[in-house]
Amino acid sequence: MIEASERNFQVDVLDASRDQPVLVDFWAPWCAPCRALGPVLEKVEADYDGRFKLVKINSDENPELAAQFNVRGIPAVFAVVDGKVAASFVGAQPESAVRAFVDQLLPHPSEIERRKAPQLAAGGDCAGALAALRAALVLAPANDEARFDLAELLIDCGTPEGWQEAADTLAGLSRPNQNVPRAATLRTRLDSAKRAGGLPTAEALHARIAADPGDLATRLDLANLYIARREYAPALAQLLAIVERDRAFGDDVGRKTMLAVFEMAAGDPALVGPYRRKLAAALNR
Repeated sequence: MIEASERNFQVDVLDASRDQPVLVDFWAPWCAPCRALGPVLEKVEADYDGRFKLVKINSDENPELAAQFNVRGIPAVFAVVDGKVAASFVGAQPESAVRAFVDQLLPHPSEIERRKAPQLAAGGDCAGALAALRAALVLAPANDEARFDLAELLIDCGTPEGWQEAADTLAGLSRPNQNVPRAATLRTRLDSAKRAGGLPTAEALHARIAADPGDLATRLDLANLYIARREYAPALAQLLAIVERDRAFGDDVGRKTMLAVFEMAAGDPALVGPYRRKLAAALNR
């Protein structure tokens, strides 16, 4: 249990809620129901052994925080998840009710495993991250978010065996998610990774294009090589050249792949915006 104020609210409530649910208990020393509820909350926190965090805020000493949560009576308990209020209750509650309130907030064991993966991968433990995502799918085979994450990590790890598992993982998506943008993006990345594994160097491909600017197959190879490296600007340049020279080439592969790259590079509007306009201009010629 932590006592919070304006000073540590950001770190101990909002930031902490991105890793686990945080229960914020607004109370005051003069409030008898607060004194009754406090020990119940602390007991439940201890019993749940770190699966959620309890933060107590004295509403008399922190009126700005009380106003921010629109507290109208105390005790008032707010569950904060991912920086936002997910649920709340007012007044003293029996232990059974508090436990039921907490249970609805806790992530499924599958989701707990899924959330481990990014931290493991960021620390260089690709095998551990893959194991966590596979465990998430064992616990909940319908967890498509874990399925997406597993396919993406398998592509990132970059082995032929991983590519095959990534393809199988994407094939296992539920029907509604088979054609969402993330699925299309991952399939494009997977296809590019497979193609890039057997391609010459970028320098060799550029030399071929310099010798024959109309060699659209080589331009596509070069685009796939850049996509596999996540170098989206030069990939888009090659794909746009394909669209401008022959819209029908490869069953419109230039345009289709550009759309997938737009999704991959969505966090870079300075890159995507101009290329969207260039593609629109090419299509309207």
